[in-house]
Amino acid sequence: MRTRVPVDLTGAAQTMLTTLYLKALDADFDRPVLGDRFAKDAAHLIDYDWHEIGITGRWAPLVTVRTAQYDIWTRQFLAVHQHATVLHIGCGLDSRVFRIDPDPRVQWYDIDYPAVVALRKKVFPPRPSYHLIAASATSPSWLHEIPADRPVLLLAEGVSMYLKQHEGVALLRRVVDRFPSGELQIDFFNWLGIRSQKAQTLVRRSGSTLHWAVNDPQDILRSVPGVRLLAAVTFFEASTFPRAPAGFRSMRTLLRTAPPVRKALQYHRYAFGPIQSPALSSPVEF
Repeated sequence: MRTRVPVDLTGAAQTMLTTLYLKALDADFDRPVLGDRFAKDAAHLIDYDWHEIGITGRWAPLVTVRTAQYDIWTRQFLAVHQHATVLHIGCGLDSRVFRIDPDPRVQWYDIDYPAVVALRKKVFPPRPSYHLIAASATSPSWLHEIPADRPVLLLAEGVSMYLKQHEGVALLRRVVDRFPSGELQIDFFNWLGIRSQKAQTLVRRSGSTLHWAVNDPQDILRSVPGVRLLAAVTFFEASTFPRAPAGFRSMRTLLRTAPPVRKALQYHRYAFGPIQSPALSSPVEF
């Protein structure tokens, strides 16, 4: 039996424990949204009193619908680009590289704070063509470690809202400027999601502060030259939303008359560089 791993994290990095816990709970549901057995195994391995999180499995779809949607988009990208580079920033304890199980020809980089990377090394095993980089997502230096000779997929799930707008825009511009082609797959809170942060248990308990609000894909198209929209959906419009329990599905009808609430959680997908194949997703009008 492997020795359980203690954790000591603060601030935004602490939120990854909650997302891991919710994914682990989802894995045991009769009808899981994500079904992430790797998350369940990791949660068992970590020495932590999960009851201290103060959140129950009923809220799991807020995390798992998003993660399952980005898994689909990741697989679509890699189906077209077998020799790609994946930059998974703010990876936390997400097990996407194991769920996706990419071809060894894909160079996959998980990037997060040093304490998070150290924890990942204790919780997850190594695998071919898989790399860990201990750095802040907004630091310009780590990007120079990545060869720029392949199409790139930037994955940023649950990251943008913790950045300031100028930091987030600069990050996206650096990726677009450095690589010949690729995609940006990133989720956002709108203005309501940012303003309601004091009511969000996850944010409040971690002591984090949310900053960057994106209300519409045009905010990104205006700020990051060279990108084009492939898809933009809300939580309720995600292709994985129908997997959520009936209680969540009923909310979609109730919130049709409250656009700011309905659009609080947004999942965006952009491409840049030469058009090499037909788009795999169609944009959804906001």
